[in-house]
Amino acid sequence: MKKILVVDDSASIRHVVSIALRGAGYEVIDACDGKDALSKLNGDKINLIISDVNMPNMDGISFLKEVKKHPRYKFTPVIMLTTEAGRDKMEEGRMAGAKAWVVKPFQPPQMLDAVAKLCLP
Repeated sequence: MKKILVVDDSASIRHVVSIALRGAGYEVIDACDGKDALSKLNGDKINLIISDVNMPNMDGISFLKEVKKHPRYKFTPVIMLTTEAGRDKMEEGRMAGAKAWVVKPFQPPQMLDAVAKLCLP
């Protein structure tokens, strides 16, 4: 079963994303911010990461930069799921290694489509 790490400071967003992903047959690990997410990267294979941008403690872009330094997760695809639709933020995310940018509010089928395309085998 493919494993996806969902990082968002909003419990309701984590819940909606988790339900959609589990319904599509994925295993979900959730984290409330970048620091919490980093603590859950314990060497196990993660097929995909979905992360918010604006979070307390460690924002999504800083988290993404940290993930990319880790040899085990360097090539793990990351989808940013955020209210941020500004070109500068999107470019910053892309430069940090984000593979896709899904803007909230999102439709679960739209997110699942991006997940299916990017999820590592």
